[in-house]
Amino acid sequence: MVIDHHVLYNTLMNTFFTSVLLVLSVIIVILILIQGRGAGLGSAWGGGGEQFATRRGIEKWIMWATALLIFLFLVVAIILRII
Repeated sequence: MVIDHHVLYNTLMNTFFTSVLLVLSVIIVILILIQGRGAGLGSAWGGGGEQFATRRGIEKWIMWATALLIFLFLVVAIILRII
């Protein structure tokens, strides 16, 4: 039995990046749910502006972490498509 190392490498890389996408997606969902702060769905279309406040401390960190993880998700998805 001959093992083609190129096929094995591609399979391992595909599995790795798929696993990374899964982990990133779960973390992104959790961070987005944490950011909810009880705002209703109407705030997505401009409603609820009276509740506007600047983000500080942990809220600001969570927002930036979410943005960074979404960017990483995009990059990993593109890499996975190329492989």
